[in-house]
Amino acid sequence: MNIQTPPPIRQAEPSDAESMAKLINLAGEGIPNWLWTRACVEGQTPLEIGIERAKRKTGGFSYTNALVAEPHGYPVGMVLSYAITEVPTDSPDDLPAPIAPFVALEKQSENTWFVNALAVFAEGRNQGIGTRLLAAAEDQARTNGFEKMSIQVYAQNTGAVRLYRRLGYDSVASEPVRLHPSPPYYTGDVLLLMKALTVHVA
Repeated sequence: MNIQTPPPIRQAEPSDAESMAKLINLAGEGIPNWLWTRACVEGQTPLEIGIERAKRKTGGFSYTNALVAEPHGYPVGMVLSYAITEVPTDSPDDLPAPIAPFVALEKQSENTWFVNALAVFAEGRNQGIGTRLLAAAEDQARTNGFEKMSIQVYAQNTGAVRLYRRLGYDSVASEPVRLHPSPPYYTGDVLLLMKALTVHVA
């Protein structure tokens, strides 16, 4: 009988930065790459910007906030999550159009453990890795005293929406997409989904 061992999940390290940058671009449906392109100086690539940011010890997109799954000794999936204890003060109207709805929804996510990004490379899909990564983020939330999870997703990303709803997440708010500048060029709404956590009793 062939019994598959669940892939190890571990805290990300600076050496994972390239994989993290590629995975957050997958999770963000190309918006991270669009933003990094705007930040490039001559001779610099968008991926290099992403790698630099992933290596930081501070900020939302930091290896310190990421867990990676590596079934074959290298990362094939990532969850990036952290506490939202203060909501952004930026007006969405003052931000680049692709991220405006996400910031507007983040303003409704105070005192939650926020899943900023969840992604798995094609080679690791359909193996339950995304589900296990999300469960690991929920364990982090419990450990840090949080009772509610939050996550954002394009409504037209029906596969992701189905996964989150199957795992107990419910849509609580939405914002219209202002601009999705990369394939698959989503329109419609961005959804805010939340889940109340149960306390694990030893």
